[in-house]
Amino acid sequence: MKNYEATPARRVAFLGLGVMGYPMAGHLARAGHQVTVYNRTAAKAQAWAAEYGGRAAATPREAAMGADFVFACVGNDDDLRAVVLGADGALAGMAPGAVFVDHTTASAEVARELYGAARTLGLKFVDAPVSGGQAGAVNGALTVMCGGDAEPFAAMQPVALAFSRAVTLVGGPGAGQLAKMVNQICIAGLVQGLSEGIAFGQKAGLDMKQVLEVIGKGAAQSWQMDNRGKTMVDDQFEFGFAVDWMRKDLGLVLDEARRNGARVPVTALVDQFYADVQALGGRRWDTSSLIKRLR
Repeated sequence: MKNYEATPARRVAFLGLGVMGYPMAGHLARAGHQVTVYNRTAAKAQAWAAEYGGRAAATPREAAMGADFVFACVGNDDDLRAVVLGADGALAGMAPGAVFVDHTTASAEVARELYGAARTLGLKFVDAPVSGGQAGAVNGALTVMCGGDAEPFAAMQPVALAFSRAVTLVGGPGAGQLAKMVNQICIAGLVQGLSEGIAFGQKAGLDMKQVLEVIGKGAAQSWQMDNRGKTMVDDQFEFGFAVDWMRKDLGLVLDEARRNGARVPVTALVDQFYADVQALGGRRWDTSSLIKRLR
């Protein structure tokens, strides 16, 4: 059970109750905040309210009314615009000075767009994508990479720690999304390397669980090896972050690289390897399923 640091109770809204948002909003309620939720499927919002004792709203605007902080975790740029902008969007319901905190993995471009839209209305916007997957959300142990201004970041940080272990400002508007892209680039290369190592060792007749125990104490050690290595040996791929989601994230990386001129040849190659996994029927397998195409 997570131990919550004592912070003043705030009025908050949470938009988007998927595999990440549902437990994240739950941690805010358990930490003592007054939480109103919105979800595109209203029954899920009502189920959350029944479980955690908060309130379900019919629109993002209604959820945001009176909130000090509005958190969101939805699917992509278009989903984000749908809950932020327009007559029923969150910005239309927020009071001046309130802070919108976006945990969606989206483009840096949309983060800057929504930062500008919020600023025009006297509101604050922080892009704050997360790392740690479904398990991190459930356990309240996410890592949050933030972009935006220092003052709203400092205000939201103690509240976001209800579902996080680290909440860090890495730069101006869009910088949080760019940092998440770096995170996904690093993960893509690590998982491909681990997949090749395990597949090679199995072809060579090694006891790969034993080998992973040995090399996991040396320079090859990584989170992926510690948490996914043995399950990859066992051909188990039901551990959260899905291949479809990873391809969405790598698409954001490749789009940004085309804009900024960065060279990401390994990332582009691994993205195509994930396309192979999708073709094998692995759209909902977790990202460690890269090894399937080597067997």
